[in-house]
Amino acid sequence: MLKRGLLRLGIVFLYLTSLLPFWFLYLISDLLFVVIYYLAHYRRAVVQQNLANAFPEKPEKERRQIERKYYRYLADLIVETVKMITVSEKQIQKRVVATNAELVHEYFAKGKSIIAVAGHYCNWEMAALNFNFVTDKRFMIVYKPLSDEIFNDFFIKIRSRFGGQPVAMKQTMRKMVEYRKELTVSVLVGDQTPVRHETTYFTNFLNQPTAVFLGIEKIAKTIDAAVVFYDMKRIKRGYYTYTLIQLTETPKETTEHEITDTHVQYLETMIRREPQYWVWSHRRWKFKPEDLQR
Repeated sequence: MLKRGLLRLGIVFLYLTSLLPFWFLYLISDLLFVVIYYLAHYRRAVVQQNLANAFPEKPEKERRQIERKYYRYLADLIVETVKMITVSEKQIQKRVVATNAELVHEYFAKGKSIIAVAGHYCNWEMAALNFNFVTDKRFMIVYKPLSDEIFNDFFIKIRSRFGGQPVAMKQTMRKMVEYRKELTVSVLVGDQTPVRHETTYFTNFLNQPTAVFLGIEKIAKTIDAAVVFYDMKRIKRGYYTYTLIQLTETPKETTEHEITDTHVQYLETMIRREPQYWVWSHRRWKFKPEDLQR
């Protein structure tokens, strides 16, 4: 009971914090950067190892610069996520802009539903909120449930604020089939790490074999949906654009793993362009292909 009470108190604190203006939240971010980078050393060993594995060609000095920029952005990402609790529709449309929203309507005119593949890059959550205003069709956001029920419900409310329908990862295929007669848009994050016993495929990503989900490819072929990739850019603090890159309009005509390899390659291209905006503190490479043989 005490733990649940503290969690609810924490949510109230986050709600009140989200009422602060962006400029004040970024002052908090400046302080938070000092805390997580210099004082807490939050997962710095993980970040350094990930950067060394991903960019062995870069000198250590350059990797350290990326590391510092990443933590500065991570602090911004944290306060921006808090702001999403109460951010207005006007602010979302001002701060996140789709550069080619017409592509969505072109697919709908052809009778095609859309699967949009995102990565943990820039503020992917704000981009998902913005997508609600691109279409009036059913909009689903696939998410990985949190272990804590209170915070999980809290984030579901945030993601559904402007009409989006959060769908738990394990229910994705069932929901897609359920709505197969409708025109829908579904956003899935393509760089999640599958659990070890469910891993069946590795692809090369950031200079190393990487376990990936095949769900995006399977769903696209099952419902014959067009697949696009979110190419996000940070314009300045708190402002983003995203461009929808067509991966395929005819998924059933693609070869095995083609869609998966393609969206992974696009993600890598985006990361290499400005690496500080990807979540390097995540333990993405928990196991290698040889580990599955043990």
